[in-house]
Amino acid sequence: MQKFSGVAVKGQGRASALGYPTANIPLTHNIPSGIYAGKVSVKGKEYAAAIYADPDRKLLEAHLLDFADNLNGETLDIVPTKKIRENQNFENDLALRKAIENDIKKVRQLNLV
Repeated sequence: MQKFSGVAVKGQGRASALGYPTANIPLTHNIPSGIYAGKVSVKGKEYAAAIYADPDRKLLEAHLLDFADNLNGETLDIVPTKKIRENQNFENDLALRKAIENDIKKVRQLNLV
């Protein structure tokens, strides 16, 4: 898959409110909408990540596994490597949270880093 690079920008905070903060970069070239397993490189380190590609909002959101720092203003390299599901709408935050938990389990099983 291709690499996306950009400076992390502040998002709407919805993922953080659900307990899964994301680092967001502007989406500058095409990728199909959906949830991907992948890797994020920042500050010389690489992290496994659950990645949401949102072409409608022109945004790539990455939840870095085992990482707890604010990345706004940092340059990120995001590499989606495997699509794990299509984007979907959820009836409530609990259903969305469960889907994110399942996405993260899938990312961990792939041992990308």
